[in-house]
Amino acid sequence: MDYEPLKQTLMTIVPFNRHVGIEILDIGPGTASVRLPEGPHLMNHVRTQHAAALFAAAEAASGGAMAGAFAELMMGVTPLARSAQIAYLKPARGPITANARVAEDHDAVRARLGAAGKTDFSVDVDLVDGQGVKVAEVTVAWHIRKNA
Repeated sequence: MDYEPLKQTLMTIVPFNRHVGIEILDIGPGTASVRLPEGPHLMNHVRTQHAAALFAAAEAASGGAMAGAFAELMMGVTPLARSAQIAYLKPARGPITANARVAEDHDAVRARLGAAGKTDFSVDVDLVDGQGVKVAEVTVAWHIRKNA
């Protein structure tokens, strides 16, 4: 499947990600990677990436992984992030890459959606700096339902 149109759609429907400067690097079946740039507008008081910017990258990557898992169904469903948990592990310096994956077999999640018309599932995200050091871990709980 060609995920390029999905990447473009996600950047259009979530203007906040453009505002922050997030770039979608890759989307696949239940996976996604995004890049958070470095810039003075994204820094905190100790000159590292701000916690909110890191969370924005993780949430964007999780949304990409969710969309990749349901790509051909996206026009007929409504996804919503229900909750998230984040652990900040190291100071985040420089551009950050957020790598996300649906935490369980995405075919099983799709089967639950088909059977019940809705389902909940998690997306795990690792945020790494340019040297490959993991600076944060995030889990986003998603709810998705078929449109009426």
